[in-house]
Amino acid sequence: MNKINFYIFTIIVLSVFNSAAQDTLKTLNSEQVLQIVRLFHPLAKQANIGVEKAKAEQTSVRGLFDPIISNYLTKKTFDGTNYYTYNATEIKIPTWYGIELYSGLENLNGSRFDPTETAGKTSYWGVNFSLAKNLLLDKRRAALQQSKLFINMAVIEQKAIINDLLMEAIESYWNWVKSYQTYKVVSNNVAICEQRLEYIKKSFIHGDRPAIDTMEALTQLQSFQYQKNSNWLEFLNAGLKLSVYLWKQNYEPYILPETIIPFDGWENETNMSNFNISLNDLIYLSNSNNPNLLIYPYKLGILNIEKKLKFQDLLPKIDLRFNQLSKGYGLPGQFNASYLLENNYQYGLRMEMPLRLSLGRGGYKLAKLKIENTKLEQNQKNLQIELKIKSYFNEYIYLKNQIELQNNNYNNYRTLVKAEESKLFQGESSLFIVNGRENKALDALEKLIELKTKYYKNLYAMQWSAGLLK
Repeated sequence: MNKINFYIFTIIVLSVFNSAAQDTLKTLNSEQVLQIVRLFHPLAKQANIGVEKAKAEQTSVRGLFDPIISNYLTKKTFDGTNYYTYNATEIKIPTWYGIELYSGLENLNGSRFDPTETAGKTSYWGVNFSLAKNLLLDKRRAALQQSKLFINMAVIEQKAIINDLLMEAIESYWNWVKSYQTYKVVSNNVAICEQRLEYIKKSFIHGDRPAIDTMEALTQLQSFQYQKNSNWLEFLNAGLKLSVYLWKQNYEPYILPETIIPFDGWENETNMSNFNISLNDLIYLSNSNNPNLLIYPYKLGILNIEKKLKFQDLLPKIDLRFNQLSKGYGLPGQFNASYLLENNYQYGLRMEMPLRLSLGRGGYKLAKLKIENTKLEQNQKNLQIELKIKSYFNEYIYLKNQIELQNNNYNNYRTLVKAEESKLFQGESSLFIVNGRENKALDALEKLIELKTKYYKNLYAMQWSAGLLK
């Protein structure tokens, strides 16, 4: 959403939220609900925090490659004798390839110190690196590589949270729509029954109807009034459940007032017309959009880095350290290879290796088993999502056919009610039969509303199962 559309939508959202203070009814559609959730729901904000936390972790890991400067000062005197005064300053620069560069200054004075040490001012530069274990990968480089993958995982997890959150919100929205439409239908029946009762009363006064018909009409009216009150309560409670997903800025919760009702064109909301409802397309799109599948390549990437790191424990540890020395606080004036090994140098070579390699063999095998287990999980998850998409698609076909049948069924009942009412006004039918027809018509219409709201939830569920709700 660009900035202009964002500001326009925010104005719309605020106008909807401020409608509680007005007497006129305002409407709310599914796309507005989804946008409110995206913009203001705390869980959506928390998902962003997860990404920022992963970036902060990466910054911490990068600290392992920060240059380090240090200073060491020590002095010893005993019985009036100055044994030594030693001052050393050093800077170390870790590099990506596992090579550590360093340089330092030393100043050693005194009468009693280790004869292998050099008195006076000296300087040096050197290099320290591994020749076998940790040559290609070490914990420091592995941690940085994994931190990059963790950021990508956090982004994927954020999408998964948003995808699930939007589906939960839209389910609550359609339950809210269903409860209001049912209330609206029953309210209409109450109005019809009130008019019919007045007609029956007048007919009774004129001697055209027996007194029992007024009782029959009143009983039908009271039955619908009872349903109306019950449906109104259901609508209010559905609004409260929907309010769980409706928040204002600054994390302020919002309670949906009864003055806000579903959008009048709830059966033709435009955003649903853009949904992809092709089974093959949804299965194909899920492979590149469903967060629950997209996260596995990053999980496997992290485990592969761990496996490579564990492999290093199977190698011998051979560390080489070389120092080029210089008198005074200056570096050598020439750096050719012959000079480096000719004079003023120091080197050390250290080698160690466990005889049984138990740590390396166990760790490497465990790393491979983790990868194998994750691949099996990936295959299982891929199958589960494909079957879920197929299940929702089957339900989509079923609901589509059922709605058509139920719509015809309701229209037939309405025809019977109108015909029976016409016969009633002509004195050829009874109010008992009219009420029976009317009850059947109401049941059919309520069932039709339920099927339609299930159908619309199913359209969103197909998008959700493919990971397309964003």
